Amino acid sequence: MKRNRGAVISFLLALSMMLVFVASVGLVAAQSDDDKDRDQSDIEKRIKNAADVLDEIMGVKDTAIPDKIMSEAECVAVVPSMVKIAIGFGGSHGKGVATCRTANGWSAPAPFSITGGSWGLQIGGQAVDLVMLVMNEKGMHALLSSKFKVGAGASAAAGPVGRDAAAGTDWKMKSEILSYSRARGVFAGVDINGSKIAQDRDETRILYGKMVPFATILSGKVTAPRGSDPFLAAVRKYSRAVGNQGSLVTPSASANTAQ
Repeated sequence: MKRNRGAVISFLLALSMMLVFVASVGLVAAQSDDDKDRDQSDIEKRIKNAADVLDEIMGVKDTAIPDKIMSEAECVAVVPSMVKIAIGFGGSHGKGVATCRTANGWSAPAPFSITGGSWGLQIGGQAVDLVMLVMNEKGMHALLSSKFKVGAGASAAAGPVGRDAAAGTDWKMKSEILSYSRARGVFAGVDINGSKIAQDRDETRILYGKMVPFATILSGKVTAPRGSDPFLAAVRKYSRAVGNQGSLVTPSASANTAQ
């Protein structure tokens, strides 16, 4: 009788331990799913914020990126709320998304990070919206490499601002990348030479469910994931070739047609 009772107690203890183990595994799995959903939400929010930055900047034509420059950009990269900190010597770090022209329109967005030194003399910290336009093939190749230093892999210059700012400038001959920043409502060109740009591998895995090379994404070989429509729609809207009723053509194709 005692032997049977001991066997029953042992069985119940083993069963209880199994139930606790299964519940723990389920809790960990649920937490993991919650973390994944939260991460997915963060990158989708960043993509949406990048679209908002373009809409707000391009909404005021007198202080916007000139239409001609936007229409000839090979790639568009936006970093919403890049953090700048400076006390004498400063630094900056931010995350954003980029897209490039392909034969079939604009590519799916590719997450990247940018880290650099201080831009200008300042004390304290602030969040800055950064827009970078890759203007030629050399700049595009540097971006496709997934990791490069601005100024070494590709030269950069502060981009002209305003409705007629593109006229009479030699920006196209000198720089692979034109860059702009917006802080506290002021929008202007900014020098980002010395900054390091690299693919954000963690956010790429979150956005696409696996690691996809930068060049594969930006060359148009993957389908745009959920949540990327606002950013791509904004890029399409503001990069329409001037006088071409918004059709998506590469700058080289546009030049050939004109000839």
